[in-house]
Amino acid sequence: MEIGKYHILKVLRETSVGLFLGNEQDEDVLLPNKFVLPAFKIDDEVKVFVYLDSDERITATTQVPEIVCGGYAFLEVAYMTPVGAFMNWNIDKQLLVPFQEQKSKMQEGEYHLVHMHVDEKSNRLVGSSKWEKFMSKDTGDLKDLDEVDIMVLGESPLGFNCIVNEKHLGLAYQNENFKEVSTGMRMKAYIKQVRKDGKLDLLFEKPGIASLENHAEKILGILRKNGGFLAFHDKSDPKDVQEVLQMSKKAFKRVIGNLYKQHLIELADDGIKLVDKE
Repeated sequence: MEIGKYHILKVLRETSVGLFLGNEQDEDVLLPNKFVLPAFKIDDEVKVFVYLDSDERITATTQVPEIVCGGYAFLEVAYMTPVGAFMNWNIDKQLLVPFQEQKSKMQEGEYHLVHMHVDEKSNRLVGSSKWEKFMSKDTGDLKDLDEVDIMVLGESPLGFNCIVNEKHLGLAYQNENFKEVSTGMRMKAYIKQVRKDGKLDLLFEKPGIASLENHAEKILGILRKNGGFLAFHDKSDPKDVQEVLQMSKKAFKRVIGNLYKQHLIELADDGIKLVDKE
C-alpha cells in the first residue's frame, strides 16, 4: 500500500486499538481509534491518508495533510534537529526535510516551499526545498487552452510563477491576468501557450466567450452595488481599469459594448449607467 497518498479502503474489522481497513489486493492497515469517525461501520468504504507513524508502522488517518506524495506546499518549520528540519503538515508526525535537501538553511517558524517524496534508501516520506529538481519539461500531454491545476509560487517582474499539475512550471503574465491571487493559492487556470522550453504561459480565466460573460456579470454586479453608476468609460486610464475591475482596458471596452447592445447599460461622458427596466 503506497504511503503519502489517499486510499479508498473497506472497513474490515474492529479491534481494541482501532479499525483495520483493507483494499482489493488484500493489504490492510490500522486506523487508530483517535482517527475513527462515529459514522464508520463494518464494510463501509472510507477515504483515508496512509503514512508511517512515529514507530515507522504503516498507518491510516482521517487527518487532512497539507501535502501528498509527489506534491508541493508551503510548510512551516516546527523545529530543528541534528538531522534536519521537521515541518508541520497537519499530520501528527512532522515531515523531515534533511539538511542535504534544504535549498537554504531553514529556521524554526519559517515557511518554505517543499516537495514530498519517498526516500529510496529509508522508504520514508521526506521533504525537499530543492523543489526545482522535481519539475518536468516534458509537456507532451498538454496543449493550448487545456484546463490545469496550479499553485501560485509568487510574483515576479513579469507576472505570477506557478506550479502546474504538480510537475510543470508556468507563468501568468501581469498584463494578461488581473485576478487577485496570493502565494500558495491553488486554483484552476488555462494554458495560453505550451512553450518549446518546457514552460507554460497561463491564463487565470478561460479566454473567449466564457471570460467575456464573467466580466459582464462582474460589471453588472458593481453597477448594482453602486446605485447603477460606474465612473469608467472609453477614455479611462487602463491602469485604473485593471486595478479596480481586474480586467484589461480592451476587455472592458468589449464588455460595455456588448452590454450597451443588449440595452443593459447607458453610456455617459463620465461613466456608464445601469438601464432602469421599470
